Amino acid sequence: MHPLDALTEIAYLLERERSSRYKSKAFRTAAAAIEGLSDDELRDPGLRRRAGIGESTFAVIQQALAGGVPERLAALWAENAPVGGAEVRAKLRGDLHSHSEWSDGLTPIEAMVEAARGLGHEYLALTDHSPRLTVANGLSPERLRAQMEIVRGHRGDGFTLLTGIEVDILDEGDLDQEDALLHELDVVVASAHSKLRMERGPMTRRLVAAAGDPRVDVLGHVTGRLVEGARGTRPPSDFDAEAVFAACAASGVAVEINSRPERQDPPDELLALAIEAGCLFSIDSDAHAPGQLSLLDYGAARAEAAKVPVDRIVTTWPLDRLREWLERSR
Repeated sequence: MHPLDALTEIAYLLERERSSRYKSKAFRTAAAAIEGLSDDELRDPGLRRRAGIGESTFAVIQQALAGGVPERLAALWAENAPVGGAEVRAKLRGDLHSHSEWSDGLTPIEAMVEAARGLGHEYLALTDHSPRLTVANGLSPERLRAQMEIVRGHRGDGFTLLTGIEVDILDEGDLDQEDALLHELDVVVASAHSKLRMERGPMTRRLVAAAGDPRVDVLGHVTGRLVEGARGTRPPSDFDAEAVFAACAASGVAVEINSRPERQDPPDELLALAIEAGCLFSIDSDAHAPGQLSLLDYGAARAEAAKVPVDRIVTTWPLDRLREWLERSR
């Protein structure tokens, strides 16, 4: 294994584990620092003094040069063993929820595209946050228009980067972005990020309004719960799930199966209700770094365990069929 590949793979797996962003960044920085160097230059003890190379990354480089799998990489491979759901995972063609450094993601758009291609994706939607979510550097209409021009340049060779947004669902169910822009985007994921402890009635009306909005394609992490991780835990929002899923089914909006292990959203009992209601589903990574795109493994495992009908998972559809669905109300 070449040292450059080893460093990049370690960064990817650290991102998948949702480790500190500084850890993954250190390995990406080291990979950039050695790009183009010969094996002799990499073996030079003076390499340790090069900017961007630390003790841990230097050890990985030397272990890779020695012909073995670096210890750090072997440990990460063991920690990230398959979680089940192989049948569903093999049928996934893409991902409709991801973030870049334009909002609260960790890397440039190009790094997300490269990782998606590496996973064999046919498509990926870039869905950075909307203006109201200032803590996540949400995109103003002007910034979103600028991003859309860049996104449209990443199409070809069997891969398409779709324009998109994770738009905040406001208190009354309105959407946090200009109407014309929402109609122009390929993919609109609507999620609630604030006032998640609203009373049951108002929260139900809020989510039903979003689910019935013709501009919305996917209802993101519907309960807002957190079950593990560095951010702690958070209980699910209280709402009439049957009413929300009925609205999704009636308008053809997909219920997101959010693949992040700290979310596991929707919970199993709500996933069963959504299946019974006849909903479509979108298995999404909600990736904020290239390595997190492979979190689809977890969403696929949950979908398979819940017996979600595969043909109702929109991210198993080829791009042509997906586009037909996305354009149903544009």
